[in-house]
Amino acid sequence: MRVIRKYANRRLYDTEQSRYVTLEDLRGLILDEVPFRVEDAKTGEDLTRTILLSIIIEQEQADGDAEVFSNDLLEQLIRVYAMSQPLPLARYLEQGTRLMLEQQQHMQDQWQQAMRHSPMELMRELAEENMRFWQQTINQTSRRGDDDD
Repeated sequence: MRVIRKYANRRLYDTEQSRYVTLEDLRGLILDEVPFRVEDAKTGEDLTRTILLSIIIEQEQADGDAEVFSNDLLEQLIRVYAMSQPLPLARYLEQGTRLMLEQQQHMQDQWQQAMRHSPMELMRELAEENMRFWQQTINQTSRRGDDDD
């Protein structure tokens, strides 16, 4: 795993490449699926999550057309944090995003294969995949809830 050190002056240093990097450079590592960890240069504290959030904020501000987090969604997320027993939101978001990315790749693969099925058949297959995914997720959640009792 690549180690990125964050210094007090807010600069990020890639220890593998021996050079300073930007948030955009780290975004590139993410897109290239290169695992990394950001740590405080003095304490060694893991700052990866904070840096990832900074990358998202920068992305949100850079392109208003590609806005993912609307004001309404951000307000709802804040309300989830305020709940006495917060929802297992992280797991749902991770699974939902993973499903969306997998389906995006699946769609691209299908189009590249010159549509061996009709568009309606492709949409039916995706709908069935969605249904299976969410049924599994709901079943897992209900089983965990039963285990808590």
